Amino acid sequence: MFDTLTDKLHSTFKNLTGDSKLSAENIEDAIREVRKSLLEADVSLKVVKLFISRVRQKALGAEVLESVTPTQQFIKIVYDELVIIFGGENVPLKTEGTPGIIMLLGLQGAGKTTATAKLANKLKREGMKPLMVACDVQRPAAIKQLETLGEQVGVPVFTIPDSKDVQDIAEKAIQKAKEENLSPVLLDTAGRLQVDTELMAELLLLDRALEPAEKILVVDAMTGQEAVNVAETFNTQLDITGVLLAKSDGDARGGAALSVREAVGKPIKLISTGEKMEDLEAFYPDRMASRILDMGDVLSLMEKAQKNIDEKDAERLAKEMMQGDFSLETFMQMQKMMKKMGPMGDIMKMMGMGNMFGLDSSKQKLLADEGEVMMKLYETAINSMTKEERKNPDIIDFKRRRRISKGSGLKDNQLGQMLNQFQTMRQMFNMMRPMMGGALGGMGGGLPGMGGMQMPDLGSLLSGGGMPKMPKMPPGMKPGQMPPGFPPMPPMGGGGVSAGSGKKFKKRRR
Repeated sequence: MFDTLTDKLHSTFKNLTGDSKLSAENIEDAIREVRKSLLEADVSLKVVKLFISRVRQKALGAEVLESVTPTQQFIKIVYDELVIIFGGENVPLKTEGTPGIIMLLGLQGAGKTTATAKLANKLKREGMKPLMVACDVQRPAAIKQLETLGEQVGVPVFTIPDSKDVQDIAEKAIQKAKEENLSPVLLDTAGRLQVDTELMAELLLLDRALEPAEKILVVDAMTGQEAVNVAETFNTQLDITGVLLAKSDGDARGGAALSVREAVGKPIKLISTGEKMEDLEAFYPDRMASRILDMGDVLSLMEKAQKNIDEKDAERLAKEMMQGDFSLETFMQMQKMMKKMGPMGDIMKMMGMGNMFGLDSSKQKLLADEGEVMMKLYETAINSMTKEERKNPDIIDFKRRRRISKGSGLKDNQLGQMLNQFQTMRQMFNMMRPMMGGALGGMGGGLPGMGGMQMPDLGSLLSGGGMPKMPKMPPGMKPGQMPPGFPPMPPMGGGGVSAGSGKKFKKRRR
């Protein structure tokens, strides 16, 4: 969602490189570009003015420490202001009550029903026993959609067929929740194509009768500045308690997320990051600011790992990697674990790979797509190998290679390329292993292969800590290049995905 804004801010920061100190002149140049970037990202003009005013005030009054460059200092100021715009800190969802009541509001098409099911699934995974209630009696397909999603996530759905009395439906659902010890109760309310008197009257009746602990406004991130007008109207009428940002995985420019919190003064509590039922996360202002500046979000990545990867399997794999040789068997086990955490592109962004290797969003996407294709080819080839060959790739001679090629449907040169790339990857890992020490074995609460890696402490910058140092690139490597063992940069002109050398290959007919 923030790819365009991220790229434009990076370009702005590069223009400061080379200056020995922050001055009124270079600050104004940078601020002008930041303002332009925010407006192009569809951020509300009111919010842009406020943001720029704060950044200018802090930048002009900042003393550049010896341990940081002017660029780093300015990035820190922008980071701090982004965190403030997003609300400063995470505000947890209130689920207390017997039962707790959460009412989801929003316009038709914002994604309320899907968001209700995602939230129910999230709460269920956290050990609660939610109940979803079909209070949208206006849209014919809404009740059926909620029932279908309820079956998908394994959460009960309360409905009263043919009833149009929303208050009666909600009250009977709450009674059922009390009898069956279910909590919280999630109310999927009706929406309209626009805010109108009838819609607000219905919601106000529910609000006064039930006094929900949470009134969450579901905002469509694709609507841009119009989301601010919608949020202000709902907040004026109903005094919402928080915002759920839906469809943030689309190609929207991100203006809604930056504008809504400042416009209504209510926290963004949740953000939908994909189409799957698991793709709903708590919203953390500092992590989102770090993502926008392409500095990664390792804490969220670690949380994904803890949710999707079995800890015992991860520890076993880490010990194998530290004690034995890095084999194709180990490589495939590692890839299967990483697959559970989502698309390669998302993982790269959370690790801050773009900032680390000087890649803009388009190059990151191409690289991720290339990587996904290559991993499928690796998997196909490795599945055609014997167990002995997976554990000891050195025994794969010309005769074995021909057999594996026939079994996998790959050409000899494609398989040879993969094996060469794997050998480079293995050498790189073996060189890094002494530096890792016992970190992989102990895991330290981190990711498999990450050695307990933690989020950079950006708050320490002004106290003299300096910007976090990135890993050194291998000798002869330039920004924009990937380290040995990673898929090479895809050609920018398009024309198909290569198998490691930029050459096209045709898909086999099945």
